[in-house]
Amino acid sequence: MGKKRIIQKGDNAEAGSQGKPVSSVSKKRAEVGTLYVQSTYNNTKVVLTDLKGNTLAWSSSGALGFKGAKKGTPFAAAKVGEIVGDKAVAIGLQDVHVIVKGVGSGRESSIRGFVSKGFNILSIKDMTPVPHGGVKPPKPRRV
Repeated sequence: MGKKRIIQKGDNAEAGSQGKPVSSVSKKRAEVGTLYVQSTYNNTKVVLTDLKGNTLAWSSSGALGFKGAKKGTPFAAAKVGEIVGDKAVAIGLQDVHVIVKGVGSGRESSIRGFVSKGFNILSIKDMTPVPHGGVKPPKPRRV
């Protein structure tokens, strides 16, 4: 079956030092960033980037453990905004440009959850894609 390992009290100090160092302060620093909110009927994703577009933090309703239809609710979106807001506080963010994409119910509540952590919103843009012209209609059926 295999050998049984016996751990003695002196071995715990070695095992604890092998893990990752826990740091409450993020290595990334930014004062101004862009918050991208993608809200669909089924999910809400929030990405925080610096002004160059490099990702600093992100989260989504599904990543927080919401499943099925609950992922698209305003409550789940607000929780996503709060989580990303907590990460942004660690980064040292102060001002934010917001870009919203999609037609889901979590558009506004995710921004409210983010702002509740004490950030200044410089601008809000709606970049929801709008079809113009549509697709080519099917050919008539030949019998």
